[in-house]
Amino acid sequence: MSTEDALRSHGLRVTRPRMAVLDVLHENRGHLDVDEIAAQVRMRLDSVSTQAMYDVLGALSRAGLARRIEPAGSPARFEARAGDNHHHIVCRGCGAIADVDCAVGQAPCLEPAQDAGFEIDEAEVTFWGLCLDCKAKRDSED
Repeated sequence: MSTEDALRSHGLRVTRPRMAVLDVLHENRGHLDVDEIAAQVRMRLDSVSTQAMYDVLGALSRAGLARRIEPAGSPARFEARAGDNHHHIVCRGCGAIADVDCAVGQAPCLEPAQDAGFEIDEAEVTFWGLCLDCKAKRDSED
């Protein structure tokens, strides 16, 4: 599906900034912060304000075309992988983030002991640890 079709199918107007941001997210397949996204979008469109980046990313996130994550101590990051209820693992050393597929069962993956009357449709889990590089660095310092 083209970027334009994806925007239209989610009820969004097709604009150059929205297309550029969505393309950047799909091409990088990572967890980019606003500054990283803006730098790549500006190479394509020349002039886009930081506020426009936040507006576009908010619209894409609300429409389910992007996902916003905020690991503790880190700026908000965005990814194109949305709607599948996957989780993340974050390195305590360098801040690298990797996707972790749903561990067990149907989404939302986890069932709380009490739901307080909520109809739960998603679980957000963040695992923390050390990536291979940071673990090797720590082990070599011991």
